[in-house]
Amino acid sequence: MNSPSVSNFIDISHWQLNPYQILTIGYSSVILLGALLLMLPQASKSGLESLAFIDALFTATSAVCVTGLIVVDTGNYFSLFGQMVIILLIQIGGLGIMTLTTLMAIVLGRRIQLSNRLLIQESLNQLTVQGVVRLVLYIFKVTVLIEFVGGTILGLRFAVDYGWQGIYYGYWHAVSAFCNAGFDVFGGATFFRYIEDPIVNLTIAGLIILGGIGFAVMADVWQKRRWRNLTVQSKVVLSTTAFLLLLGLFGILLLEYDNAATIGSLPLQSKILASFFQSASARTAGYQMFNNGLLGESSLLFVVLLMFIGASPGSTGGGIKTSTFAIIVASISSMIRGKSEVRLFSRAIEQQVIIKALSLFFIAATLVFFVTLYLCVTENLPLIQVVYEVVSAFATVGLSTGITSSLTVDGKFILIIMMLIGRVGVFTFGMALAMRAGKKEDIHHPFGKFSIG
Repeated sequence: MNSPSVSNFIDISHWQLNPYQILTIGYSSVILLGALLLMLPQASKSGLESLAFIDALFTATSAVCVTGLIVVDTGNYFSLFGQMVIILLIQIGGLGIMTLTTLMAIVLGRRIQLSNRLLIQESLNQLTVQGVVRLVLYIFKVTVLIEFVGGTILGLRFAVDYGWQGIYYGYWHAVSAFCNAGFDVFGGATFFRYIEDPIVNLTIAGLIILGGIGFAVMADVWQKRRWRNLTVQSKVVLSTTAFLLLLGLFGILLLEYDNAATIGSLPLQSKILASFFQSASARTAGYQMFNNGLLGESSLLFVVLLMFIGASPGSTGGGIKTSTFAIIVASISSMIRGKSEVRLFSRAIEQQVIIKALSLFFIAATLVFFVTLYLCVTENLPLIQVVYEVVSAFATVGLSTGITSSLTVDGKFILIIMMLIGRVGVFTFGMALAMRAGKKEDIHHPFGKFSIG
């Protein structure tokens, strides 16, 4: 009898599951395995205690979904074994289940079936199956290169403070930052000491930004080099990312300028540096150079907006995505100006794409609303802190005002679901719940007249 091979393992053509279900099940399986590993006594520093299942499941979900919300301090609770499990889960979540599976098949010389190419396309949020295998190889090479360079810079800097252990800290945090996970192993608020350090701030912010713009965009920039030659998708992602980074920088700087608990006591140059870092981290990663629980309510609400928009399609980040935000803004602008079509960079946007963007926004906002409402019932916490936590989980950001560990079991479980939805995507998760794809309608009904506004 032939032994099972990787090609059989990834061949989905005979499974009675759609690609969306396979992706969701894949992430869920890795999360469950990670939770079981984190429950082992060897995962704790004492080597004696076992993490409660709900806390282990929450931590594993946060790692695989590259979020960063924690219920126990990663540096203080977990042993080297536990920390290595977490960073492995982060790397798997950042690269994606299908990326790693495809790499295994390529290494073993297996043929990538069309059904698997479709699955890779869905996983990487690509428009066609053409070139997806090449993109997987590019993702692996770029990830290794960027994490190595970032880890080397951080390792040399941290070695000044922690000796040889600083090298470990450097590469660990480089992986976490590039995957937009936001976990740290310093323990407590040790990271806050680097709020005025330009090397740490700019290196981690750079890793976060690169991880958040998407691999396809990075490949396009590398190949084309010139702005005019880039695809319209790359132009939209890069311009929107730059706009949101500047918006976040000036917004946080102005709102927190006099808040001594955050950046108020810093010199102007350090205020700008910390605001830029927070702007980059707020949309995708979840690292913080100061206690977010001490932000003013206006700042918390502003950061909620940044988190909700999130990163770009095909990246390691979550949210409704920069391109969705850009299309919605362009649609509103065209409607106000009375234009017959919606355009970005002299390219018209298909009606179906606009409908999808608006639908995604509405579903995401509705989901956040009802989960917030639910947690307001189960948790005795201020509304703004609950909204902040819910959006952070949905957008897989990981920023928190410090309430995560105090949530009830129900509260933690609902955030676990939110993080999973945020990682696989709203539409993917919705289609995974559907028994089968909807049939195409060939019957067209007469138009009705409706009053709007």
